[in-house]
Amino acid sequence: MGGQTFETIAGGKDPKEAFARAREQAAWDHGHSGYTGTIAEKDDFVLIDVPAGEDPITFAEKIVRDGDKRVDDKWGPAGCVKVEDGKWLFFGWASC
Repeated sequence: MGGQTFETIAGGKDPKEAFARAREQAAWDHGHSGYTGTIAEKDDFVLIDVPAGEDPITFAEKIVRDGDKRVDDKWGPAGCVKVEDGKWLFFGWASC
């Protein structure tokens, strides 16, 4: 099986709640049988601080493109950056 990148924004009181919501929604949208290429394939995430003055979405896209070891594994954790209060961007590689 292959892998593909994904990005999804979810809301929650904290990133843990947002992650659970994003996974649940992706499973409903793309199926529950695995290999969806979405956040539904992820079991965990790693919170990454966005450098001051950088756009969170552009930063996330850059670290995926650059092969940052924190998110460069379709079987590893998703990356997570804060977009704004109560909104989190989850991203990385997922099995498909």
